[in-house]
This record gives sequence, C-alpha cells and structure tokens, in this order.
Amino acid sequence: MTTLLLRDLRGLRRLINPDRLQATVPTWIEAVAALVARYSQVSATLAADFYDGEREAAGITGVFTVPLGDPPPEDQTSNSLRWATKDLWPRTEDDVATDQGPFDTRLETAMSRADAAVDRLVLNAGRSTVTDAVQQDRGAVGYARAAALGCCPFCALMSSRGAVYKDRGTVGGDANDQFIGNDSVIKYHNYCRCQPIPVFRGQTFALSPKAREWDRIYQQFAQGHPGQQLRLFRAALADQRSQADPGSF
Repeated sequence: MTTLLLRDLRGLRRLINPDRLQATVPTWIEAVAALVARYSQVSATLAADFYDGEREAAGITGVFTVPLGDPPPEDQTSNSLRWATKDLWPRTEDDVATDQGPFDTRLETAMSRADAAVDRLVLNAGRSTVTDAVQQDRGAVGYARAAALGCCPFCALMSSRGAVYKDRGTVGGDANDQFIGNDSVIKYHNYCRCQPIPVFRGQTFALSPKAREWDRIYQQFAQGHPGQQLRLFRAALADQRSQADPGSF
C-alpha cells in the first residue's frame, strides 16, 4: 500500500509549476489531501481485516465490528504539506545571503518531506483502527508495539515493554516531543514502521527475540533512572549495535 501511495504522490508533483508557485502549490496541497484521505480509508480497512483475523485466531466469540479509523483532519494534512514545501518560496532579501541551493534541489527536498509526512498520516489511520478496536472490544486486553529491526531507540524502547498498552496513560505519551502523539495513543515519527498488535483474552504475549534484547539493554543500563531512561537507553543501544552484526537488532 505504501509503495502505491508514494508512487501516486510522486505523480502529483507535476502540479507544481516553479513559475507559478502561488497558484500551483495550493492546488498540489488540495490534490495530496484527497490522496491522503483515499489511502487512509484503505489503511483503515486493511487494519480492520488484520484485527478481525487476529481476533478469530485467538478464538474470541461474539460479534464485534471494528471501527475504522478516520482520515487525518484536513488542516493537519495541509499544515504538514505547507511545512514540507516551506523552502520553495522565493527568498527575501534578508535570506539571500544564505545559500539554499537551486530550486530543483529544494523541490526534491520538499517532495521527500511530503513523502515522509503523507506516509505517516496514512499509516496512522490503520494504527488508530487497531488501537481504537482494542479499547472498545471486550475480548481484547491490550496491544503491543511491533518495531522493525534497526528502528530508532524510542521505538525499540516502546516495543520492549510488551503488551501493556491500552490507553494513553500507559504508552509514554510525553517521552519525546519529536514524535507525533495527537492522532494516536502511541507516538509515531515519519517513516516509522511500528504497528500495534492486539492481544486477546486467553493469549500469552511473548516478546520477539529482538524486543527481548532491547528489554535486556533497558534493564541493564536505563532502568531506575527517572527522567533519563530514554537518553541512557539510546546510548546503550547505539553501543550494543556498534558491536553487533548489522541489522541483528
């Protein structure tokens, strides 16, 4: 889905005319917002199918309809896109002394930023579908955060906590301001590949091997240091990864 999303997003690049930025960038933003809304529905539907499959596999009886996550508010999407394209506009005299590079380079940077923001916004519709379902489904007891190999320290730390998530009070919502937390009870950054995994009554959740290693690192180097856990964990994880095979955890 994300491959198709980014392909279609790149196709809209043609709407931006360097000679008519005032007229064409807003048109581009409107078109991208429609793309985000459409793919957010796909993301939410895929997540609902995933949740239904996990619920059935857990042997949970009774009817439960997964509520589909909403697309992001239009102002959230447009604000993200305006941030992505902020360096495209003609520079003022005060800015001329600062070399921002040729327009083509700035356009490529803007499109890369847009790719990252749109990717996060669309995936969040699926993530919120799962987390909202967990909160409403009597058959669910919580969810875990599944992070990818080589993920950032914040994601690794949140994943190492296991299936403890059910509401905003349990997810470390204020752990790092660089992560976006308003649209989900778990914070996600651009190009984050973390996904919530539902856990149901009667199931025993076990950390993956990589998450067990992240937990070991946390307990050894960061546990018991209030306010410094993430900083200490980040340093210890970087040190451990520098000594391990690339991509091992």
